[in-house]
Formats: sequence, structure tokens, C-alpha cells
Amino acid sequence: MNKLLATLIAGVFATSAYAQTTVTPANTEKVVKAEAKAEADVAKAEAKEAKAAAKADEKATKAVADAGEKKAKAHAKAVKAHADANEKVAKADPEDRAKAMAKAEEKVSEANLKAEKTMIKADEKSLKKQVDAAADRATAAAKTEQVRAEAAADVHKAAAKH
Repeated sequence: MNKLLATLIAGVFATSAYAQTTVTPANTEKVVKAEAKAEADVAKAEAKEAKAAAKADEKATKAVADAGEKKAKAHAKAVKAHADANEKVAKADPEDRAKAMAKAEEKVSEANLKAEKTMIKADEKSLKKQVDAAADRATAAAKTEQVRAEAAADVHKAAAKH
């Protein structure tokens, strides 16, 4: 037990003697300045990231709203085409009704196809803008992380200089 205690005490003294470094006030001052600069750089980068994220969110929200508006217009046009076709069928003479129904079905199917294509294109455009916005947010976050890493490296460099 005495040997173990003696080994531990010797280890503590050896470690404390090895870990002692001379810290001059000038060196401490440089480290403090480096830390302050690092904090300022990180704060600036975080502000840029927040601004980029807000801009990206705005872009994505606008794209979704635009897509919704285009889809609503396309749907309204299709509904109007359906109503017009039904009206023509109703106005048709009884002997011409079958022919009018065939034409109406054709017009309805064309209107539905056109509306679907418009809706698909609107969704596609919206999704592309949402992906671009997500990429912008990710890029801004990566840049902030780079600034954090560079700031930490600068602080360590300042601390390492004796």
C-alpha cells in the first residue's frame, strides 16, 4: 500500500512539474485578444448564417405560395371547362346529345390534362426552389462552422506562442 501511495504522489509531482509553463502577461494578453477576435468573427458568421437562412426560408415559402396559386388557377380553369361542357350537353337537342356528350368528354379530358400538367410544373418548380433554399441554408451553416474552426485555431496559435 505504501508503494502505491508513493507512486501516486510521485506521479502527481511529476505531472505538475511537467505541466508548469511560464505564462507572461503579454502572452495572456495575446490569447485574450485572440479569443475576443474569435468571438466577434463567430458572431458575425452566425449573423450571416441567420440572414441567409431567413432569406432561404422566404424563398421557399414564396415558391410554395406561387405553386399553390398556379394550382388553384389551373383547377379553376378545369372546373370552368367542366361546367361549359355540361352546359353544352344540356343545351343540345335530344338527337345531338350523344355527339355533344362525346365532345364534352373530350374537352373535359383535355382540360383535366392541361390542369394536371400545370400543377405538376408548379410543384416541380416549387420543389426545386425549396431544394435550393435548403442548400443555401446548409452552405451558410458550413461557412459558420469553418469560421468557428478557424477562430479556434487562431486562439490555439496565440496560446501556443510563448
